[in-house]
Parts: sequence; C-alpha cells; structure tokens
Amino acid sequence: MPVNFSTSRKPLSTFSLAGLTDIVLLLLVFFLLTSNFIPQFGIRVDLPQADAAAPSEGQYVSVAITEDGRFYVDSRQVPREALLDAIRQAQGTRTALLLRADEDATIKDFAYVGNIAKALQMRVLMATEREGLR
Repeated sequence: MPVNFSTSRKPLSTFSLAGLTDIVLLLLVFFLLTSNFIPQFGIRVDLPQADAAAPSEGQYVSVAITEDGRFYVDSRQVPREALLDAIRQAQGTRTALLLRADEDATIKDFAYVGNIAKALQMRVLMATEREGLR
C-alpha cells in the first residue's frame, strides 16, 4: 500500500524585514554621525573634492603635501630626503598613513609617500573634501 506524504498546508512564502530594516537604519545613522568628526589640521592644503567621504580612523600617521611640494609629518615640516625616517619615527604601533595632499600637488610626491608607506607596511588613506563644503 503506497504512503501519501503530501500535505494540504502551503509553505510559508513571506517573511518580515523589520529586523533587517532596523539594522540598516542604525548603520545609516552611525555613518552619518561619524562622517562629521573628521579632524581639521593647521596646515592649509586644498584637498581634492569627491562625492563621498569616509571618516578616517584615529590611529594613523598624518602626512601633508602642499602645492609647492613641502612635506609635513604630524604637522612638522620634513625635507623630502628625511621623509622615510620621519614617518618611521612617527609610526610606532600605527598601521595607517593619512595622506592630505593639496589638489595641485604632483602625482610624483603622492607616489613617493605611497612607496614609503608600502615599505613600512602601512595602509594609505587619502583625505578628501565633500563637494560643496569648501
């Protein structure tokens, strides 16, 4: 005698998105609030503009490049020849380098700092300004 395993109940085809919506809303609020807490520095550089900006982390070595090619490590001017040593000294336990390059700075200077960061096994974060905030 054959056994009939079919059931008259239909499978549940809907589910609630309320939990997922709450999580997405909390993440949105978090990123909107923290994006306004980007530190301002005393060295004046005109940052390139971007459509969106992300907050930078607190543990980084700050390197600024001015439009005339001067380098600053943690707000201290450093000659190009001593940049590797200055970043190594400032690094300590930090694993990231925040590069604040003027929009008129050369790609050569940017690449030079990037190569130093790579040699020191540091991540490079590029600081930008949101469009319209200047």
